Amino acid sequence: MSTNEKRPIVIKRIKKVAGGHHGGAWKIAYADFVTAMMAFFLLMWLLGSTTKGDLKGIADYFNTPLKIAMFGGTGSGDSSSIIKGGGKDLTRTEGQVKEGELPSEKKIINIKAATEELLRIEKIKEIDKLKELKRSIEKAINSNAKLKQFQNQILLDITTEGLRIQIVDEKNRPMFRIGRAELEPYTKEILHEIGKTLNQMPNKVSLSGHTDATPYATDRKGFSNWDLSADRANASRRELIEGGMDEDKVVRVVGLSSAVLFDKSNPFNPVNRRISIIVMNKKAEEAAQKDGGTVELDAENGNPQQTIMGTSGVLPTASSVLAVTASAPAATAPAPQPSEAAH
Repeated sequence: MSTNEKRPIVIKRIKKVAGGHHGGAWKIAYADFVTAMMAFFLLMWLLGSTTKGDLKGIADYFNTPLKIAMFGGTGSGDSSSIIKGGGKDLTRTEGQVKEGELPSEKKIINIKAATEELLRIEKIKEIDKLKELKRSIEKAINSNAKLKQFQNQILLDITTEGLRIQIVDEKNRPMFRIGRAELEPYTKEILHEIGKTLNQMPNKVSLSGHTDATPYATDRKGFSNWDLSADRANASRRELIEGGMDEDKVVRVVGLSSAVLFDKSNPFNPVNRRISIIVMNKKAEEAAQKDGGTVELDAENGNPQQTIMGTSGVLPTASSVLAVTASAPAATAPAPQPSEAAH
């Protein structure tokens, strides 16, 4: 071969071809990742903002979702929410059946306590009415010039039985004629004025007559201070009715002789000769109207409470006077000779 022979020149051209398009699959993967992260942080927030009981409700939901969704549960809230409390308010501690409804609370009512409270309120109201009656009587006496001069002999107070009105003797101003059941004119005026005011209340009335400890002397066989005190109590009843008091208000008229003294330290004190009118409260009325019931007399000014076996009706004579259980009188000076002047 000749050295001058020309060799062919081969030119190799490398054609670069770009890779094919990969598409948007990576975007879907990225979106799934972000969604998962958002769900994770949302779960962490929910777990951090709920109580232990709420967490139990959520756990119960995932354990038995169909049961909780259909029947609910103590920690499940309503059927549309897995969070205890339901609805949109996460602060609720009880589930709701429907949006806007609050759980009903069971209230336990103590019947005995409620009854006692009603009786207490009723008793307070009754005492207030008795106090108002007391003020009315005092006003009536003070507004009457004739009666005002005898106001020291008219004693009013509230006792366990009700409003007690006592008309007492003074040494030189007795209520009755000596040794008799005949009222003095001024005593009649007092009883007439009291009789008018007693109709202000529907309460029943009890009357009792009292004498001092001086023995009663009379030609009438068997007649004593018991008879005299009962007759005087009944005479007072008639004058109260004459003054305008309803006759049906009276449930008891008794003579107590000197068994319940006003001044126990001096059984012969004229103040022991008195008429006691009690506007009875409900409890005392019930006791007085029951056959054989007991009635408590609240004796003040140092006197102990007396227990009287009571019955309803008018007792004008000694034969029907109630039996009285009284404490023994204090030691006193020897009794004077029997005389009508002491009564």
